[in-house]
Amino acid sequence: MFEVARNPDATSKLPFLVRLPLPGGALVLKAREMWPRTGAVYCHPVDGGWPEAAELVERVPVRSCRRRGGAIDLVLDRPREHRSQLVFTRVRGRQVIFWQSPRTAKTARPGVRVPGRRASGLRELTILVDTRERYPWRFGHQQAVTVERRALPAGDYAVEGPGGDELIAVVERKTMADLAGSLADGSLNHLLAELAAMPRAAVVVEDRYASVFKLEHVQPGFVADLLGALAVRYPAVPVVFCDTRPLAQEWTYRFLGAALAEEVTPAAEG
Repeated sequence: MFEVARNPDATSKLPFLVRLPLPGGALVLKAREMWPRTGAVYCHPVDGGWPEAAELVERVPVRSCRRRGGAIDLVLDRPREHRSQLVFTRVRGRQVIFWQSPRTAKTARPGVRVPGRRASGLRELTILVDTRERYPWRFGHQQAVTVERRALPAGDYAVEGPGGDELIAVVERKTMADLAGSLADGSLNHLLAELAAMPRAAVVVEDRYASVFKLEHVQPGFVADLLGALAVRYPAVPVVFCDTRPLAQEWTYRFLGAALAEEVTPAAEG
């Protein structure tokens, strides 16, 4: 059973408790809301498990509750508000959990139809994927793409020049939580320094710029100020916000394709 209760800790800013019946043992979280109806809900693990003093608010049968990689997919046995996902990530070295539903995700990231045109008209494009990428893009919807896993000196995705002897463009992928965490601990500064040494480089974010001002536990404008400072320091490495994961993948495909075409075209014309 999926259960929601009122948090007996009156000092907590998270007024609800939720219990997820995962295989191998239930997971108990504190949550800001009972269900993600208008936006992603911030959650935090409960020390000591489900408190006896908790006042039960809701109890719903569960069709499925499974952990898949860095997320938990939850499907309840009711006609409405039955599907949701809890995403585990890290901000400033600390684990955080965001609970979202298809409705809130759609509201935050309106659907866009991605065109099927080949990148820069290339007949084929081999994209190198860093071996440290745990859940890499597969570029399954893009044309004529071959994906090859390789340890990259910088970035998560790259393309080689026509001779295959050097990288001519790299892309570092970030979620919003990853971006905020790397800005706060200073690691993004070192990353951009590495990327700036490459012929072409960019950082692509799987979210909208507006989300910078909606981050939990961060002062408004703090992340935006850090981004502005890095943009001035490393003007050759843009940070591109692409709304969604598919659009970030599409932008990367176009960027790497354009970089290869820039190298190939002069040689073909000569």
